[in-house]
Amino acid sequence: MIALHGWGRRGADFRRSLHDFPALAPDLPGFGASPIPDSVMGADGYADIVAQMLDDFDESPVLVGHSFGGRVAVCLAAKFPEKVGPLVLTGVPLLRRTNMKKPALSYRILRGLNKAGVVSGERMEIERRKRGSVDYKAVTGVMREILVKIVNESYETQLRQIRSSVVLLWGSDDSQVPVAIAREAADLIEDVDLEVLDGVGHHVPVEAPEALRRAVDLAVS
Repeated sequence: MIALHGWGRRGADFRRSLHDFPALAPDLPGFGASPIPDSVMGADGYADIVAQMLDDFDESPVLVGHSFGGRVAVCLAAKFPEKVGPLVLTGVPLLRRTNMKKPALSYRILRGLNKAGVVSGERMEIERRKRGSVDYKAVTGVMREILVKIVNESYETQLRQIRSSVVLLWGSDDSQVPVAIAREAADLIEDVDLEVLDGVGHHVPVEAPEALRRAVDLAVS
């Protein structure tokens, strides 16, 4: 099994759910003990990195992906269908919402002035940090560019290409990736089960490790 963690998290998130299971739970590049990538890439680029581990398995491994790690798992399953087994996905932003609000006009003006060299980079960084998410504020440089790229990705094509069975395990109280996203994604997957966990939020691996383990057992049965 390969277990892939969420943005800003570490492979240790899976310790309680997979402690007695033969699994790899690496820190993805840019997180924990892994160095920051040299260049900007999306989930597909991360999938290429993880794919290097696949040849070390005697059998096609189960992929477990939480949030950002689930993006990578979906790309991996679509790109290397003959090398991966079932998937267990939880809290993954599989589909990009199209009703996102545009930035305020004042910010767009400042952004234009910054490109024109009128407003300094320091001033723009202050404005970005005022408006950015917690994840955005926590990173700089290449990792911020990776984050911006990834949050604008959507995986309709990859979901349709998956031939492995998929278990979608979602917290009913996930405010970051609502259950509605999981239901829409399920309609695009050929072989899928959806389970919703009452009273659980976004971080299923640490909030509901027993439920995650049951989902893994279901995937491999």
